[in-house]
Amino acid sequence: MADYPIISDVSSYIVKLLRQKMCPEPIPSPNNIEVSSPADQDVDYIVGLYLYDIREEENVAFPPTLPSGRVRLQKSPRPYALYYMLFINGGSQMGLKAPDVQKILGKAAQIVNDNNSVLPNQLQTWLETQEPPIALTQAKITLEEKVRVWQAINKPYQVSLFYKAAPVFLSSEVIIDTPRVVDATFGIHVANGEGVVKR
Repeated sequence: MADYPIISDVSSYIVKLLRQKMCPEPIPSPNNIEVSSPADQDVDYIVGLYLYDIREEENVAFPPTLPSGRVRLQKSPRPYALYYMLFINGGSQMGLKAPDVQKILGKAAQIVNDNNSVLPNQLQTWLETQEPPIALTQAKITLEEKVRVWQAINKPYQVSLFYKAAPVFLSSEVIIDTPRVVDATFGIHVANGEGVVKR
């Protein structure tokens, strides 16, 4: 299962995707799209991707342990959902007007809709197991909840895109060595004159 950098890998994937498909129109340079927070000061990017919440997915169940090699067990991975806000940097020096902002958000939404899943082994190429795809979907939150995300970082609300990336499986480092079978005994039990092998 995916190792701990998977959360950062998902963020990097989304930014890379936007950079590939939004530049040079409507965004002039890939450097204008960053993983960032609206609270960051003195930054001059245009589009920001902000990871504002990480929640465990309770509706995805795994057995307590999974096989790891012939005689070892590994604690099962935990499934998470990542919640992102894709926003326009109000402090950018580009002097964007309302139609420009709407055009940028529309293009970003189109890109995510057309590329709405990624396989974990595309993000971590050393993975040997085939894991379920990580789906990018609109976060099902109300306008009030969106406003509270902005209020949490002491910024006035502005129109943004909100996405959920899930399931993101985070592996465990806990390995359990199971005891090997090193001895076996056999005996013969006689019943009604017939020999029956008893183990």
